[in-house]
This record gives sequence, structure tokens and C-alpha cells, in this order.
Amino acid sequence: MKLIQLVIIAAVAASFALAMASVAHASSAGKPASPIYGVTIPDGYRQWQLIAPAQEAAPLDELRAVLGNAIAIKAYRDGTLPFPDGTVLAKLAWRHVPSLEFEPASIPGAATTVQFMVKDSKKYAATGGWGFGRFVDGKPTDEAQHRSCYACHQARVKNHDLVFTRFAP
Repeated sequence: MKLIQLVIIAAVAASFALAMASVAHASSAGKPASPIYGVTIPDGYRQWQLIAPAQEAAPLDELRAVLGNAIAIKAYRDGTLPFPDGTVLAKLAWRHVPSLEFEPASIPGAATTVQFMVKDSKKYAATGGWGFGRFVDGKPTDEAQHRSCYACHQARVKNHDLVFTRFAP
């Protein structure tokens, strides 16, 4: 009798796991994905917490905001390195425009890109555990730009788990 109960419980658990996997796959199905890494734009990312603002000098001349999901925020607050799997960082960028109302100030102009870093140490083992996605107008950019993401991060912030942004408390 106990063996039958264990088999039934195992079958129910396996069915549940399979159903959850198909729901997770369906939620990203149909979304534009970055070439190479398959990163998609996460739902609700605009409601994530701010990690830090930034200003990029010429030639890009952008204002940027880096946001993080709950896992990222906890890792930043706890000083956890390397970042844990499930960490997702979003970088929103806009053209840097002088304010018409207040000359010393600047304001965001047209949006330029939205970029994501997704930590999955198994899936992205070849790229330091990170997958990259870069989107313009909701569409992923070409493969060459995605290859440059990892190369730049590897060359400059290898000792900070490939992450440039520091937490602005």
C-alpha cells in the first residue's frame, strides 16, 4: 500500500513539475529573444528597484538607470559576489538632453536601448554565468552586438562577477 502511495505522489509531483515547466516556457514563447543567449524582456521589469543611475559620456551621450529584480537587490545589499543564479539586471538608456527649463540640468530624451543580464551559472557557463540581451524598440539587436557584451564585461569587470554597476544606497 505504501509503495502505491509513493508512486502516486511521485507521479503527481512529476506532472506538476512538467506543467510548471510548460507554463514557464509558454510565458517566454513568442517574445523576441536575443540571439546567442535567448534572453527575453522580463515582464514587469520597469517596476524593479533602482540599483544606480549613470551618465555615459561621448560618443553615446546617454542617461542610464540600472534596475534589479528582488534577487539582485538582495545580493547588492548583502554584498554577495558572485551574484546568485536568478539575478537579473536591466539597464535602461535615453539620449542625454539639456533641460529647457533649467540650463544646468539634463533630462532623458529618446530611449536608445534596454539591456539585460541574466545570471544562470549552468546555462551560461561559457560566459561567466551571464546571458545578455540588448533590445531597441522591443526588438533584439544583432549577434555581433551581443558578442561584444561579454567581451567588454570580461575585459573590464572580471573581478566583480562581470558587473559594472555598483549599488547607490
